[in-house]
Amino acid sequence: MKTLLGLLACIVLAASCSNEDLNSSDFEAGELFTDSNIRVVQLDTMTTILSTMKFDSIITSQSSRMLIGKYSDPVFGNVKSSSYVEMLPDSYSIDTDAIYDSIVFIIRYDNYYYNDTLLENTIHIKEVNEKLEPADDTNFYNSSSIAYEDEDVGAITYTPRPFETDSLLIKLSDSLGLDLFENLQGKNLTNYDEFINHFKGLTFRPDELNNSSIIGFSLASEMRIYYSIEEDAETEQYFTQFTINTSSVPTPFFNQIIAEEPNEYLNGLTDIETVLNSEDAENQSFVQSGIGITTRIEFPHIKSVYDIQGQGTLLDATLRIKPKEASYNDELILRDTLAVYVVDQNNVLTSATTMTAILNRDNQEFNDIYYELQLSSYLEALLVTEKESTDALILLPNDYTSTVDRFILDVDYSNKGTQLELTYAIYDENE
Repeated sequence: MKTLLGLLACIVLAASCSNEDLNSSDFEAGELFTDSNIRVVQLDTMTTILSTMKFDSIITSQSSRMLIGKYSDPVFGNVKSSSYVEMLPDSYSIDTDAIYDSIVFIIRYDNYYYNDTLLENTIHIKEVNEKLEPADDTNFYNSSSIAYEDEDVGAITYTPRPFETDSLLIKLSDSLGLDLFENLQGKNLTNYDEFINHFKGLTFRPDELNNSSIIGFSLASEMRIYYSIEEDAETEQYFTQFTINTSSVPTPFFNQIIAEEPNEYLNGLTDIETVLNSEDAENQSFVQSGIGITTRIEFPHIKSVYDIQGQGTLLDATLRIKPKEASYNDELILRDTLAVYVVDQNNVLTSATTMTAILNRDNQEFNDIYYELQLSSYLEALLVTEKESTDALILLPNDYTSTVDRFILDVDYSNKGTQLELTYAIYDENE
């Protein structure tokens, strides 16, 4: 890309600004500025570098939902999510006169979905056979794994209706139900430790042949053992409820999210320090929550604005990035916002920002939509910093630990797929 000096011939002289013009903006000018000859220029070909990186793992034990399902994506590969949960009873006691009836799992939608909900999904429920304890004693990640039994304790094939139906009722194995019932009734499991040593939890897994959608389910989902007690010649039905444990520390819950066989570009992202330049990926950059693929944004020549003769100040800076045409649809949807974070030179996430990339749909009927990011404060800070910054911005959905949303961004500078527009005021001091 050209530097600013090479672009001066293309600068648009916006105005010889009057004090009235300046006062109508958000900019507050000092006395030196207002006593000077002022001109405002707009620059729209400043170098911006977009690339793709991938975090080694994403914390998913702090997720707000269970994610269960599988679908095939031509770019991101076979995307699959399974959930692991620890269950706790609301009581460690069942009446000695109770007679076992059945065991079910009530799994509740939470209105999140991704990809095609018109196709059937199958969920397999299996019992885990090791405690849900993270390897680092702190968190589970999308790449974490816990051993589980081969045999199902329950399964369901269903057509997702995340906005029309409250929940799914899944019948579980009576061998599991009777085992828990008899141990609680016989007071063999009377506290948390005894219970978890005996029943370590469940995993919810999509069928390997699924190619439909990934569905979000509420952490308020529950398991119930139904039983009956004869009272005054009548039989009354009761149940013991088991809820997903999200209160223990570390949290014994996580979503395992993997993407197998992505395209050749994403397949090369083998570690956090590997960066895929957009020019090496057909002028594309990528984002995928849950997996940890993100677009990295740098402004290597921002200080070249100082090459303009005279003193100046940055009035406005807007970055516009178009989603790749035909990369999204009603199933692979675009979110209205993307959050902005800061990573260091080693791609380690260092902080969140208050900035947000907002999807501008004003000209959607003409297929002209783009994410718009206001960067004035951020770039102003880069301009006044003595040392060259080695940090970069990255884009991710706000709830990137709890979703599997994916985005392909257009980094074709020649066609304004990505464009940084600066408004810069230049003034000369009076003699």
